[in-house]
Amino acid sequence: MLLKDKLEGIGWFTYESMKRIVLQHPEHTFYFIFDRKHDPQFIFAENVIPVEIFPPARHPYLWYIYFEFSIPRVLRKIKPDLFLSTDGWLSLRTNVPQVDVIHDLNFEHRKDFLKSKYQNYYTRFFPKYARKATRIATVSEFSKQDLQRFYGIPEDKIDVVYNGSNEVYRPLPEEQQKVVKQQYADGHDYFLFVSAIHKRKNLANILRAFELYKKQTGADTQFVVVGARAGKQDELDEVLRSMTFAKDVRFVGRLSAEDLSQVMASALALVYATLFEGFGIPIVEAFNAETAVITSNVTSMPEVAGDAALLVDPISVEQIADAMTRLAADENLRQELIAKGREQRKLFSWDQTAQRLWDCVMKSIDLS
Repeated sequence: MLLKDKLEGIGWFTYESMKRIVLQHPEHTFYFIFDRKHDPQFIFAENVIPVEIFPPARHPYLWYIYFEFSIPRVLRKIKPDLFLSTDGWLSLRTNVPQVDVIHDLNFEHRKDFLKSKYQNYYTRFFPKYARKATRIATVSEFSKQDLQRFYGIPEDKIDVVYNGSNEVYRPLPEEQQKVVKQQYADGHDYFLFVSAIHKRKNLANILRAFELYKKQTGADTQFVVVGARAGKQDELDEVLRSMTFAKDVRFVGRLSAEDLSQVMASALALVYATLFEGFGIPIVEAFNAETAVITSNVTSMPEVAGDAALLVDPISVEQIADAMTRLAADENLRQELIAKGREQRKLFSWDQTAQRLWDCVMKSIDLS
């Protein structure tokens, strides 16, 4: 998960939590296992020893080889007290105690979010990983209930370890916001979408809502999309071809955390009406940037957003468009949500994430 300039949700969880754990526990030695040449920025302290093993785990066949042969081999050599996986995979062929961070079970809810070869692997092996784990950490009460419901995991075996938000997300003065708007939206106000673009992120439906909003209001508001495409997107391409206001949608690709924090802080609102989330880090990032949020009324998003966002049915183009209209027209509503976001964000920080993950580790094995 630690790939230079390519950190996304699980990558940020790994980076932020492990950096803190390593620095807070110099009495322990940590082996970071990489499936390719590692970048030195991820070796956070002298008590981290990098290990590079083969093959790169980027395909179901390679996942199996990596976790069932390469990982057991290196664990026999290292003889660790515990193996921690931050992205759901474990090894079924080792007796080393294992803590598994399973972020969500979106593949159990919908069979069309992933390509069939990935879908089949997940549904076959993740129940086995969950039952093999000494303990499980997950990122929301919603995902904890899913693990109990789908895999029958006892409640007392699962710890909720909420995500946090990068410290670079903060409010931006109005003059700087004008500069950002000029750079990304020709000086106009804009709605913002942030995510790797998967089918479950619902961008096609969100853009249908933006089209409806534009037709109903005649506003010159733009829509900025931050994130790289993940696979083929036929529905999204069809929506873009059919849009009257496609020219007002700006795809800017992946941005650094510093650039994204400025784009987030300058947005009219974050529109994060996805179909499924185990957590939804951009919601908290928006709270920290003091930007209003529109998000979905399903899965974990109401839990993370609390009363600090407008909740919509992600299937309803009309509800998403109406939320855009309300936030664009009502400055008092925007400020009310931003104020509530200041309170809600106190529940989520990477310091808390690291402490809760370490507590989960310590429950799994006596390292004293």
